[in-house]
Amino acid sequence: MERSPLALPVGDLVGQVGQELAKANAARETALAACRAVIRACGSAIRAVHRLDSQSYDTKLAEAEAALRQAQLTTREFPSIAHAGFLHDAEKEYAEAVLTGALVDSTTLPGPSDMHVGIPAWLNGLAEAASELRRHLLDRLRNDQSDVAEMLFVAMQDVYEALLGVDYPDALTAGLRRSTDALRAVLERTRSDLTTTVIQLRLQRALEKGQGEVLPHGGDSR
Repeated sequence: MERSPLALPVGDLVGQVGQELAKANAARETALAACRAVIRACGSAIRAVHRLDSQSYDTKLAEAEAALRQAQLTTREFPSIAHAGFLHDAEKEYAEAVLTGALVDSTTLPGPSDMHVGIPAWLNGLAEAASELRRHLLDRLRNDQSDVAEMLFVAMQDVYEALLGVDYPDALTAGLRRSTDALRAVLERTRSDLTTTVIQLRLQRALEKGQGEVLPHGGDSR
């Protein structure tokens, strides 16, 4: 059978497709590097929150946001790359860093549109931010700030109860159920630690008060 000539040689067609793939690959490499930078900066920002170092926190958060915007812009023309998973992870880490700072400071929580991140990334970031409060809470207990620790625990509990109401398939929430279950485990451990510490503090104060009432002024028991 005689082969009919192609209107466009197959080699040229494959070459055009290859050029598109090269553009997509370049965008992927740029976005991957930017997302790694987001995650590193967010980790540093969260550590700065626990150190109460607001200046470092602001600096690292600004670095994270700049890298995230670069990643988002780079993948805008390539939906398959944008939804490959690593951009979601970067958005989640950014949301966690922002929300951890807001929860610690007891300020209004920004929503996903405020941060320009996806809803699943924001929800999972919120769950992880609430879990991150455990470390801050324990630090406050060690510094005899039980009142602050109790406020942080209430915030953790509020987040957990709010997330329980988000009952949608994992395909829509990017595994939020697992993040919420992990938060519940952290919440229960924290409840136990906080309760034990508060009871010990109350007992210590009661003993100190009792000693003050028994002993005359000046501490002479004779």
